[in-house]
Amino acid sequence: MPYPELYILRHGETIWNAEGRMQGALNSPLTERGKGHATKQAALLSDIDLTGFQILCSPQGRAFETASIALARKVPFIRTDDRLCEIGVGDWQGKLRHELQPDQPLDDGPDGPVGLYELAPNGEGFERLEARCLGFLSDLASPAVLVTHGITSRMLRSIIVGRGRSGVAEMPGGQGNIFHLKNGVQKQLG
Repeated sequence: MPYPELYILRHGETIWNAEGRMQGALNSPLTERGKGHATKQAALLSDIDLTGFQILCSPQGRAFETASIALARKVPFIRTDDRLCEIGVGDWQGKLRHELQPDQPLDDGPDGPVGLYELAPNGEGFERLEARCLGFLSDLASPAVLVTHGITSRMLRSIIVGRGRSGVAEMPGGQGNIFHLKNGVQKQLG
C-alpha cells in the first residue's frame, strides 16, 4: 500500500535512556544531550518546506518536548495521537535492561536489544504494535511529520518499506534521528 511522504523523528535522549531503563508508557525528561538532539533535528528540518504536512506527535512527554524544540519554527501547534506512543513493556516498565533475564540471547544496538520489547511480560508485543501502526498509517491522508519513539518508529518504517514486524530489528535506530520516507524508500537525514 502506498503511504504519504513522511518525516519520522525519534525523541532525544532521556534520563532513563542514559541509564538503560525500559520506559514504555512511563516518562523521563530529556537530558541536555537529548535537548541537543532536538536542536539538531530543528537544524536538519530548517530548509525543508513542510507546507501541507500534518504535524503529529506521541503525547508522551519526551516526544512532545522534542517536538516543541525541533518544530518550534515550523508550526504554531502540535497535534498528538496516542497511536504514536512507545510500545508497552508491561512488567518491565522502569526496570534497567541489564536486570532483565530473557531466556534467549539478544543482539544489542543503539536502542538496546530490540528483541526485549517483544518478550516483555504483559507487554504490547510486536503483533499488537504492528496493528496499531497499520491503523495509524491507514488513516493518514496527507504528508506528515511524526514525532515518536524508538520501537514505534522502527515499526512504522518497517511497515512502509514492506518488511512489517519481521524487519523491526533491522531498522536503523538511535536517539534524535530523522528518517524521510517517500515511495517506500527510507533515507536518514544528517
